[in-house]
Amino acid sequence: MNIHLIVVGKLKDKHLESIEDSYLKRIKNPKLLIHEVKAKAENKDLEAEVVLKKVSDLTRSDNTFIVALTEFGQELDSPNFSAWIYQKVESYQHVVFLIAGAEGHGKEVLESIDASLSLSKLTFPHKIARVLFVEQIYRAMTIKDGHPYHN
Repeated sequence: MNIHLIVVGKLKDKHLESIEDSYLKRIKNPKLLIHEVKAKAENKDLEAEVVLKKVSDLTRSDNTFIVALTEFGQELDSPNFSAWIYQKVESYQHVVFLIAGAEGHGKEVLESIDASLSLSKLTFPHKIARVLFVEQIYRAMTIKDGHPYHN
């Protein structure tokens, strides 16, 4: 079982890439796979089509749980997020998270999701939100495993 993160745009900052890579190497079960899709010149409805096509290409299953990361989503603390994510991983064949581009999620994406989560009440650039999310997946894994990282 893998968790998929679909992001609009590439992570071009070598410092952010290094941080992300350090967490990705430590995330073992479930594995986190990141899929980048091309931004569509600030056209969030066109981006929505590309994102949903990627979801379809990856999952090809009705047993998929899709989550949009958005500032308007439900907020969970790290222990509750850990319990939440592992419940989803055990219940669904595919768990897919979505990070939009600079313009936010398109209407078609928002109509297709099963849940929305917020990393914070603060708004982050999507590239930083991506790194924060990867760290939270690692943190969720360490919480489940009783590792002291979260303490």
